[in-house]
This record gives sequence, structure tokens and C-alpha cells, in this order.
Amino acid sequence: MTDTALILGGTRFIGRHTVEEFLDAGYEVTVFNRGNHENPFADHDDVAHFEGDRTEEGKLRLAAERVDPDVVIDCVAYHPKDVRVATDVFADVDAYVYISSGASYGAERVPKREDETPLCECTAEQATDDSAESYGPRKAEGDRAVFAAAEDGVNAMAVRPPVVYGPHDYTERFDYWVDRVDNHDEVVVPGDGTNLWHLVYAGDVASGLRVVAEEGEAGEAYNVGDGHAPTRGEWVDLLADALDTEVEVAYAGPNELAAADLELTDFPLYREYPHLLETAKIRRLGWEPTPHDETLAATVEEHRESDRTGRENGPSREAEERVLGVLETL
Repeated sequence: MTDTALILGGTRFIGRHTVEEFLDAGYEVTVFNRGNHENPFADHDDVAHFEGDRTEEGKLRLAAERVDPDVVIDCVAYHPKDVRVATDVFADVDAYVYISSGASYGAERVPKREDETPLCECTAEQATDDSAESYGPRKAEGDRAVFAAAEDGVNAMAVRPPVVYGPHDYTERFDYWVDRVDNHDEVVVPGDGTNLWHLVYAGDVASGLRVVAEEGEAGEAYNVGDGHAPTRGEWVDLLADALDTEVEVAYAGPNELAAADLELTDFPLYREYPHLLETAKIRRLGWEPTPHDETLAATVEEHRESDRTGRENGPSREAEERVLGVLETL
């Protein structure tokens, strides 16, 4: 008998890759969402669609009854209440996996480890907030909801990715860098190029979700991340290789950036303190990350086919050229 997977979300970025991962693994898949975005699986006979708002408990219970899933992957739980309700509604499934975040860690450590690094605290106000500032606390509280559900006998687990990149990335944070390298001979990189922000390929998040659903332990959280964590300067070089081009990297510190009224943090994916997740725990389940030559080939190909540029996520080219002009005088 074929296993069934219910994907809460499932038509945009991580959810889209997750649907494909479970289909490839032989599951029958149902996507649960509001239908507000184009469904890439609308013509796919093996993907059913259940329309509803995941914040409405009645809709979730109806989906649980009609779909009767073996596995539930929760791509769109952004508030702790979402997780508490879902783990109650789907208490009897074989596996409920919540997509948490590396942002749930509340202490700066290198690397961040699931069973050692403290999580963010979450106030009552943060738990119902929608701001970027409360994202990490909300995700951490969702983790604690998973742990509590597991103590009550639910086979609930969490997967913590850092920033995700890959095909269909509507955030366009990574697209900014692909666009820069693809269209210009010289690119400004903030700082000295050693800034480190661990990323993870979307397809590897999806495979991690499946592996955790099949092999993970209730009440556990698992980090996922690329096998190698390049510095910002390395990412530009890797992209140049993937785009089959050459690019000169111009490193600019705070003084040079000030000439264009820019700061280091104006560039997407810049983080002052290194962010690195330990992934040994999920690897012990049999999960392996995809090499960068493969992840970037797929990312670049889809980027060029899309209309995304990411340019609004970072400095304008005009501002970048002002910085380049300053650097040339030094």
C-alpha cells in the first residue's frame, strides 16, 4: 500500500521541492493551501489539492479525515499556535515534521548544535507578531511545541534550515548575487569577503524532511545545511563558475561603502557574526547534501528562465559603481 503525504503549503518554494521529493520517493501527495498562488502541480495527476487556510482548525481536521495522511510536512507554520493545533489534529500520523529555522537559535555559537545551543525565548507578544524581528523566537516556540507534543506521544519532529536557495526562490535574496555575477564584470562584496552565512539548497531541505519523516525520532530537531559553507567571496567565485563567466571581486569596507551611503548589511545575505549549523545529526539518519556544482547549476538555469533579478534586495548598480569608483582611487 502506498504511503500518503500531506504537505501544508506546497506550491511555492520549499513546499514545491518537498512535493517533488515525496513524489519521487513513491508517495501519494496532497497539497493543502489557500489557492492564492499558482499551483505548479495543477495538471499533475499524482498530486491532489485540498483548499483551506491552515490557521483554521476545522479545515485541518477535515483534511486529516479526508486525506488520512501517513506523513504531514508543515511548511507554513509561522506561529507557535499553528504547530500546537497541527500536532493535535495530526496526532495519530506516522510522522509530523515541522519546518523550523536556524534563526530559532538564541545564542551565537560556531557551529550551532541541536542539543547544545540555546533557543530563542519567545514572549506572548512575539508569539502572535508577524515582524521579522520575532521570526526566530516564533520558530523556537514552535520547536518547543513539537517537543511537548512528542512527550504526549505524537511522532513530531523539527527540521532547522538556515537561509534556503535554489529554483523558485521567491525571496530573491540569492538571485541578487546570481544577477550581479551574470551581468557585470566587477561586483562589490561587503567587507573582506570572509563573511559566513551557512545556506542550504532547497532540494536538500526537501530530502531532509523526507528522511526525518521516515527515520527521525519523536521530539528531536535536525539541522540541514550545505556540506560546505562558503564565505561571501567564495560564493561569488562559485557562481562565476556556474555561470561560465569571469568576474572581478571588489571588497568594500564601511568607509568605502559610506561613499554611496551604504552599510555592510545593505547587501543580501550579509551577517556580522558567522552562522554555521552542525549537520552531523541528520547525516546519521542517512541524509547527504548535494554538491555545489549540482545545486548551483540547477539554481542558475532556473534563474535565467525566470524574471527574478533580486535587485530590490540590495544596493542599486548605480550605488555599487560609486563604491567601485572610490576603490579605484585607493
